[in-house]
Amino acid sequence: MLIRSFPAGAFGTNCYAIAAGPRSECVVVDPGMDAVEPLAQLLSDEGLKPVAVVLTHGHLDHTFSVLPVCEGYDIPAWLHPEDLGMISDPVAWHGPALAPLAQGVALPDPAEVRALEDGALLSLAGVDLTVRHAPGHTRGSVVFSLDLDESPGLIAGDVLFAGSVGRVDLPGGSWESMLGSLRDVVLPLDDATVVLPGHGPATTIGRERATNPYLAEAAGAPKGRGL
Repeated sequence: MLIRSFPAGAFGTNCYAIAAGPRSECVVVDPGMDAVEPLAQLLSDEGLKPVAVVLTHGHLDHTFSVLPVCEGYDIPAWLHPEDLGMISDPVAWHGPALAPLAQGVALPDPAEVRALEDGALLSLAGVDLTVRHAPGHTRGSVVFSLDLDESPGLIAGDVLFAGSVGRVDLPGGSWESMLGSLRDVVLPLDDATVVLPGHGPATTIGRERATNPYLAEAAGAPKGRGL
């Protein structure tokens, strides 16, 4: 498995290119702000050809460049249906402080975005991604499980970071739902699972289970909470 990434834009959103091996087809994850040129350079350097864009959720710092990337390479984008509103009306879903970022941004027609469904297996560019709906940061947040050859992996978006979790104070966010996602989706994963987050450095489930206070809170959350 080949994974390359770079932090895009002012928010430092991790944009990933994932391929079964070198100089092959790949999947692009979360092309955020100012991602078009560095992504093109990465793809050229690695000899990769993108076949799809998959989005962990609908916030602009993860979707800002999805339209030019999809149009430039003539490839589809995938997003959970619960976050399609962020594509159709980004101003309403990003709060007043972030609304200026949404003014005039070009995003795809929601009707042209393919739906990610909980439990689905996406086989793209020789990479198998298992989709898990993990609301809390947004209503349509998802994580993707994959095999990294030597260990399991998790593309976590803004559900889980090294030492923290995603914010829940923007429209569509919910701490109750986040606790449920951490408890039911993240905590059952093997400790060896390598976490590739939406921001910041990679980590492991074992490290976060031992040190992340939010996972500790989620572990004690009663069943039914966050549903």
